[in-house]
Amino acid sequence: MDFSFLSRYLSPEAVTFIVSMLPVSELRGAIPLAIGVYDIDPVKAYAISVIGNMVPVLFVLLLVDKVSATLSKKFVFFERFFGWLFEHTRMKNADRFQKWGSLALVAFVAIPLPVTGAWSGSIAAFVFGIPFKKSFPLIFAGVLIAGLIVSGLTLGIL
Repeated sequence: MDFSFLSRYLSPEAVTFIVSMLPVSELRGAIPLAIGVYDIDPVKAYAISVIGNMVPVLFVLLLVDKVSATLSKKFVFFERFFGWLFEHTRMKNADRFQKWGSLALVAFVAIPLPVTGAWSGSIAAFVFGIPFKKSFPLIFAGVLIAGLIVSGLTLGIL
């Protein structure tokens, strides 16, 4: 993605923060951008990216239940969609979550691959009924690990 248009109006740190909040890039895109393009100190890039990546987690974990319930009540399509999504996700991943418990959520968020990360982990926590008080620290741990992995790969350490 080209974020150069943001650079005209925002500091490199602000761009890094915003990129880390986005569901597609998260810190997997923000850390290489900060270090490789903006030449931000790796520790500072890590900290900005982790904090930025966690901001949407708060909102997703606190609001996804209300949003899905409201949409399901108002629109039959969403009721069917959420029903299918939750059932499909539970069937496909229930064994892993049963076997590994909390570590499954941490690992799911920590592995820096497409379709994993804090956004997906937040949705998974909702689907599997993991309460906020338990899911937030687990997702945070996964984000910290993912940030270390991405930083290591960006710096050529890993």
